[in-house]
Amino acid sequence: MELIDLSIFIVYMLLMLGVGFYFMRKNTGQDDYYVGGRNIGSWHIGLSVVATDVGGGFSVGLGGLGFVMGISGSWMLFTGLLGAWIAAVFLIPKVKSNPAFEKFYTLPQIFQHLFDKKVGIAAAVISFVGYLGFTSSQLLAGAKLASGTFPTLDLNTALLIMGIIAVVYTVLGGLKAVIYTDTIQWIILMMGFIFIGLPVSYYYVGGWEVIKSTLPDEYFSLTNVKWQDLANWGITILPIWFVGMTLYQRIFASADVKSAKKAWFIAGLFEWPIMAFMGVSLGLLAKVAFEQGLIVESIESLDPEMGLPILLSTVLPPGIMGLMMSAYFSAVLSTADSCLMAASGNLTTDLFGRFLKSKDDKFVMRVSQLFTLLIGVIALVIALQMTNVLELMLYSYAFMVSGLFVPIIAGLFWNMRSPHAALASMIVGGGTTAVLSLMELSLPFGLDPNFFGVFASLAVFLLVHKINK
Repeated sequence: MELIDLSIFIVYMLLMLGVGFYFMRKNTGQDDYYVGGRNIGSWHIGLSVVATDVGGGFSVGLGGLGFVMGISGSWMLFTGLLGAWIAAVFLIPKVKSNPAFEKFYTLPQIFQHLFDKKVGIAAAVISFVGYLGFTSSQLLAGAKLASGTFPTLDLNTALLIMGIIAVVYTVLGGLKAVIYTDTIQWIILMMGFIFIGLPVSYYYVGGWEVIKSTLPDEYFSLTNVKWQDLANWGITILPIWFVGMTLYQRIFASADVKSAKKAWFIAGLFEWPIMAFMGVSLGLLAKVAFEQGLIVESIESLDPEMGLPILLSTVLPPGIMGLMMSAYFSAVLSTADSCLMAASGNLTTDLFGRFLKSKDDKFVMRVSQLFTLLIGVIALVIALQMTNVLELMLYSYAFMVSGLFVPIIAGLFWNMRSPHAALASMIVGGGTTAVLSLMELSLPFGLDPNFFGVFASLAVFLLVHKINK
């Protein structure tokens, strides 16, 4: 690892800590810490939303899709565009314009308002477990990327560096620090892709004629995708826009309905086509490089998602390498910090909120910072102990989506506010997805377990609601 690359990386990390320290001095209470004072502008919110949603997983994952199937992999983030715009049209006016929600900090508070206290607590537990796991998975993903890029850096050391930086600036600055660092991180990632990753990789593999002659035609077609892929991406990604607490925190942080809707429209456009085609194009270029033997590594044993990082670490010169790796680390951190804030909000507001009602804002904010620190430490310990945390935590995330999607839709849009139906659908929907995922069964039509979990949740909700009625 060249000294200049290390220096760039250190400066970037210090910048993130500086943002956290700046907002620590400006935050005065829970409104500042968890919802950014409820007056953040559309562009900052929009870039934070897309940075959180795409993050490190999708940034590397898109490269893997481009490596395997070409530009058709971009359809995965088309579901992100649909989800963002559908939420902007239907969800945001319901949430942001409702006077009952104007002082809320979390999604489980909406569940409690729509149903009852037990449902709110159940939603908080499901959300907390999911986001604690996702924080761990993002820290581990960043550490693997760092140790794979810089051979002298072992996995545990990389994990400690990533974890300490992410946890410290999130603890210090709260949601304002998260949103403003997300903006910086997303700009770094976009500039890295546009001005460094794509042109350097394109030149390295030999240009368009070489690319076209190396790969089969389906790599350049938008129809190289199965209907099962589209269905699985849709059932996994679309519900996220209705149950992700990181997104509700940003709705609450927006100045008004119009500002929030504009932010979601901005986020959708950045997801598809901008980020989608850049990500899969870089993965496609990595495939060309491997097929040509420009990179000395066995393609048979290669994880497709590691094709792009290996390509960049091979083709980029010192200095430029530090900038590009900072871009990738920024993508990972932008998801990790948001998941950490979501888990902290669940703990402080939904599970221990009743003990803090009589306390002043300054005390509650300090408790919030303490909880954020503790959750960050736990997430880091989990990541250190479990090398397969990514797979295990995806199970918990699927449980969150399958358990929460149907009740929130029923409560907000169908006016079906049966607490028993909500609890039953949470348990059955989330449980179905978790069991099918753990059993690794061959499911009908090649569909994702989440597909069956969501429909089981819907069936149980309607059945119990009808019985109660």
